[in-house]
Amino acid sequence: MSAKANVKKLSELAGSRLLVFDTGPLISLTVNNLLSTLEKLKERYNGRFVIPESVKGELVDEPLRTKKFMFEAMQVQRLISTGVLEVVDDNDTKELTLELLRLANNSFAAKGKAVQIVQYGEMASIAAAKMLDAEALVLDERITRELVEHPKHLADLMEKRLHTTVTVNDQNVLLLQQYVSKTKILRSVELVSVAFEFGLLDRYIAVGEEQAIPEVRKKLLESVLWGLKMNGCAVSGKEIEQFVGIVSGHNSETH
Repeated sequence: MSAKANVKKLSELAGSRLLVFDTGPLISLTVNNLLSTLEKLKERYNGRFVIPESVKGELVDEPLRTKKFMFEAMQVQRLISTGVLEVVDDNDTKELTLELLRLANNSFAAKGKAVQIVQYGEMASIAAAKMLDAEALVLDERITRELVEHPKHLADLMEKRLHTTVTVNDQNVLLLQQYVSKTKILRSVELVSVAFEFGLLDRYIAVGEEQAIPEVRKKLLESVLWGLKMNGCAVSGKEIEQFVGIVSGHNSETH
């Protein structure tokens, strides 16, 4: 079977209940040994998990040509082959992707030059989420998330990173917002917190382990959330504390 056989047309997915995944969350889940959790989470969700073809290229096709990330690529490919992740044809979203890319990379300037803040795959994910009317886009990277949710905040963020004045092209930002303002963002930490509440991480706790590790369930959740943070998920330590307090509290009521 050719790689192209796994790629679906937009029309095959339209009207479904679904989440669209960007590259970052899938990398974070893979390196934290949590990727297989998506299988059970998808069953609970009772919908479809979708990635753009360009995201598959970043996660699978390119790494399979290397030695360093080949194992991670094989894990993602397994989820594609088994239908846990479904790939949407980039050709169906290309026009919108290129328009979003143009607007995003010409919305902010430093020292008279446009600042390139996003790449094709990120915009393909946003375009797919919009065109498929997805319930949410699963996205970890802070710059892209701010671009969708709070684009005016980006200038301040970039000024801190670049240590120079950043100007905003208000017209481009306004046009961009008309495309993406209704896109809901989820991060890998939210997905994993839901998986924890469903008991999908219980396999990491041995029977009777509470004696060896006090508050083992709380520590488990805290550890996986910090693992995701350390591998690219834009979440603060304070947010992690809040997740642990809320989710482990809910979980203790049901155990």
